[in-house]
Amino acid sequence: MQGLKILPEWAAQDAVMLTWPHSQTDWAGFLAEVEQTFYQIATTISRYADLVVVCHDEPLKTRLTSQFAALGITNAYFQVIANNDSWARDHGPISVIDEHNQLHWLDFQFTGWGDKFSAELDNAINQQLVQAEFLNIKACHTQHLVLEGGAIETDGNGSLLVTRNCLLNENRNNNLAADALEQQLKQLFGIRQFLWLNHGHLAGDDTDAHIDTLARFTPNQGIVYVGCDDPSDEHFQPLTAMAHELKQLSNVEGQAYTLFALPWPSAKYSPEGERLPASYANYLILNGAILLPIYGDSQDEKAIAVVRAAYPGYQVHAIDCQALIRQYGSLHCVTMQLPKGSLLKSTSTTNQSTLRFASEDSAC
Repeated sequence: MQGLKILPEWAAQDAVMLTWPHSQTDWAGFLAEVEQTFYQIATTISRYADLVVVCHDEPLKTRLTSQFAALGITNAYFQVIANNDSWARDHGPISVIDEHNQLHWLDFQFTGWGDKFSAELDNAINQQLVQAEFLNIKACHTQHLVLEGGAIETDGNGSLLVTRNCLLNENRNNNLAADALEQQLKQLFGIRQFLWLNHGHLAGDDTDAHIDTLARFTPNQGIVYVGCDDPSDEHFQPLTAMAHELKQLSNVEGQAYTLFALPWPSAKYSPEGERLPASYANYLILNGAILLPIYGDSQDEKAIAVVRAAYPGYQVHAIDCQALIRQYGSLHCVTMQLPKGSLLKSTSTTNQSTLRFASEDSAC
């Protein structure tokens, strides 16, 4: 494969992948509650793209097939693949195009965020998923690097935004040096510059500071980021330092990014008293739409307004994700977009004007 280039999230999509929660995971204690959140996510996605749903076993597939029909979702594909957990963003395939605009999937190693959790089943999902009859992708190219989808963010124009704490963490890639990692990812992603953040984290985050919890690109050379305006909060200093770093960044043409600061929600805690990573930055970009996590917080409406301003022309759908953060992730973490060309035959309900909108706004 030559001339590879990673696609930005706003490139036209055929589908979004979900790995459905099940009773043999840490969701078991509140499975019914988290499933309601997944149903809301799936129903909203189905208005803009098809769904590819990974099911742990046949009984779950049977139940979901029936439930999706009852919800009026007719554009979903189900594939039975045993899995450890539901974080499709991190175990799902990462999409690139080659010099002929042919779509390819890359299968990086997923180790449960540095061997914190069992991930053997999740790490095997992509090689099984690619065998699905409904896919137009015939191979998922295995990579030996450890890398999660939530750890990278591209502006579609040659820049990759990442955090040092995650990509260079000693629990990944045997302390691979930054320049060696850059060289490999530049070749795989067609990246011209790495934008490294030294600051920023969320308490309760198991990912070692995934960028998708902190800062996100927009199609018009903007960055939406998590801000903290409470000096008494433990996040105030690191997030203030991160904001200063973001102000110093520029794209490959040397132009500064337009910054959009998200509000800071009040602290959320688990029943055991552990702080939960409630981030408004963990949203999904669809064909002309944004699915934004909210948390029953007084700052929810302000977050919606900020995202609307950052993504003009996109429909913003707020999804209550209080159930998701109980397992220390949010909406973007449980989804993985599958770009146009992934499905053999799209049954998407998305209208053509929306697809054109998403494609025209893409810099790829």
